[in-house]
Amino acid sequence: MKIVVVVAPHPDDETLGCAGTLLRHIAEGDQVHWLIITNMAKSKNYSQVEITTRQNEISQVSKLFGFNSTVQFNFLPAALTESDKGELISQLADVFNTLSANIVYLPYKFDVHSDHQIVADCVVSATKRFRQPSIESLFAYETISETDYNLISQNSFLPNYFVDISPFIQKKLNIMQCYKSEILAFPFPRSEKAIEALASIRGAQAYVEAAEAFVLLKQVR
Repeated sequence: MKIVVVVAPHPDDETLGCAGTLLRHIAEGDQVHWLIITNMAKSKNYSQVEITTRQNEISQVSKLFGFNSTVQFNFLPAALTESDKGELISQLADVFNTLSANIVYLPYKFDVHSDHQIVADCVVSATKRFRQPSIESLFAYETISETDYNLISQNSFLPNYFVDISPFIQKKLNIMQCYKSEILAFPFPRSEKAIEALASIRGAQAYVEAAEAFVLLKQVR
């Protein structure tokens, strides 16, 4: 059994990026923990209705996945550039250490959203093996409408690891439907059709029906 942590800058990143892979981990008997970095409840830019809706979504999504735990930090959304990176690294390290994490999924360093960039940097810093010897693998996931909107070719997402999620693609789509404000009709990038299309493209690359793709950042055997 492996202990898996998925780090999501915002709720929905985990579902867009690697829901099928997480569901496969759970089906195979691994422990999976969801770590959310930001919390709109700490920002003045959101109404109480929006805050309550988001917390309900988090609860519903956690139950549908069957996560072993859900942890939410209190950093402001879209404001990590102004946050204390040292504090974020410290909090991340505490979670990884407490859980004795083996596998960590994190956003891609060159996503267009600055929150994703900072979280990626901080996760890498917090998972140095001499501080976190239990961590065996780091995988960067792609987040549709963030990873694919990077137009700087030398930093494009070039996956080198694929996971067959064919048995789990429909549940991934069902879970994404929990995020009512995030999923809209095609051609909106975060639409059911676009998410399914990306899974089909990655599946074709791996010669399976549906897949999720990652950049393997570190593997210790």
